[in-house]
Amino acid sequence: MLFMLRQRALHTLAFAAAIGALGAGCAAPSAPPATATDATKPASPTQGPAQSPTQSPTGPQGARGTPEGCQADKLGDDSLVGKTEAEAAAMLQGCAWRLGERDGQQYPGTMDYNPQRRTLGITSGKVAWVRRG
Repeated sequence: MLFMLRQRALHTLAFAAAIGALGAGCAAPSAPPATATDATKPASPTQGPAQSPTQSPTGPQGARGTPEGCQADKLGDDSLVGKTEAEAAAMLQGCAWRLGERDGQQYPGTMDYNPQRRTLGITSGKVAWVRRG
């Protein structure tokens, strides 16, 4: 009887160790400390980080709920087609939007349906299509 209790205790301990090891392996690795590089250093005290030429000034997705609201809601989505990426980003200031495709390269998106959000397709630096949702 004592042998069986000891054996069960060892099995329980081994199982707990295995679960702990699996849990530790799934934990996100800690990020290295942030260091400023030339690409992220501000050009001057009044300017933000340097941006690549393909990155839009407001980022890949606009923020919802800004005090100004979405000015593009007053215009149809077709008014964005043919505009440059920078012009479209400026028009979509305060709107929910994201980049769906650029020159044939697909970008990840969520499958949730948001009728206010616009997804843009960019071809040769200009908006080729706009989809809602």
